[in-house]
Amino acid sequence: MKAFLILEDGTVFSGESIGAQKEVISEIVFNTSMTGYLEVLTDPSYAGQAVCMTYPLIGNYGITPDMESKRSWVDGYIVRELSRIPSNFRCEGTIQDFLNEQGIPGISGIDTRALTKILRDKGTLNGMITTNENYNLDEIIPKLKEYRTGDVVSKVTCSSKKYYRGTGKKVAVMDFGEKENITRCLLERGCEVTVYPAHTSAEEILGDAPDGIMLSNGPGDPKDCGDIIKEVKKLYDSDVPIFAICLGHQLMALATGADTHKLKYGHRGGNHPVKDLQTGRVYITSQNHGYVVDTDKLDEKVAVPAFVNVNDGTNEGLSYTGKNIFTVQFHPEACPGPLDSGYLFDRFMKMMER
Repeated sequence: MKAFLILEDGTVFSGESIGAQKEVISEIVFNTSMTGYLEVLTDPSYAGQAVCMTYPLIGNYGITPDMESKRSWVDGYIVRELSRIPSNFRCEGTIQDFLNEQGIPGISGIDTRALTKILRDKGTLNGMITTNENYNLDEIIPKLKEYRTGDVVSKVTCSSKKYYRGTGKKVAVMDFGEKENITRCLLERGCEVTVYPAHTSAEEILGDAPDGIMLSNGPGDPKDCGDIIKEVKKLYDSDVPIFAICLGHQLMALATGADTHKLKYGHRGGNHPVKDLQTGRVYITSQNHGYVVDTDKLDEKVAVPAFVNVNDGTNEGLSYTGKNIFTVQFHPEACPGPLDSGYLFDRFMKMMER
């Protein structure tokens, strides 16, 4: 069946429908990863977005047990070519069946290079995936321009506390859209982990007497999380060590008086170089975000930059002055390097020991 991708600037791509045959309006973003498409599909940070994969062949190793959550969160999926016959000893199914089961509409057979160049030139755009050949641009484009991702954190967070047994330090994880590998990295280090819904009060978390607090990744504009930011400020005011990733990094910055702004087209992929400003070492990192902390409005008495993006100079992490708190914009629980930045979890463990 024919499918169409319509952008808010009026550009139309024609291709073939894949996955669920339904119409969706979403923010269109691109990811530069060559592998890891299943992790992308199941990363809650993509809620409210349709993802274009820049690598031309997707699905060649099928569906494997590498999911970051129990379901897919993307609104839509855009590829150049979808592999029809996957081959891998861990393969449990095809990506086509997975998209159908998850109710995710998509489009294949379009020029994803051309789409990516449009997004890089004009910035992130809203778009529609549809199988309706009689679409009316005059009716669709105003709807596209009005679309907002909204409060997607409430959509992706867990509904109740989750407890994982361990023999070591007690870690409280605030779930803003947590990738499950964050919990796995903590469990591998012997931690006893409790995952809390995003809107849990700071009083409840601190009342459980954790040795450390993890603020997870998540989707959307951090400024849409006003109530959560107030609770994060209370956590900052405590003496409990805190490690924050991605959205958690941005929320901590906003809670302590800094500012964030939207990038032109974001950082999404597994090949982003980040420099540790303390050691001078550069790491290849996995990233998925559209917003960054504005270091021009950073009070050095509160926090100082700890990491910087080598490509565009944007902030990739903060170290908080006089506090056992550090935050990063990238994903140390992911495996792009493959384990280059995993040492940050060990740093967090040492902070809890102190």
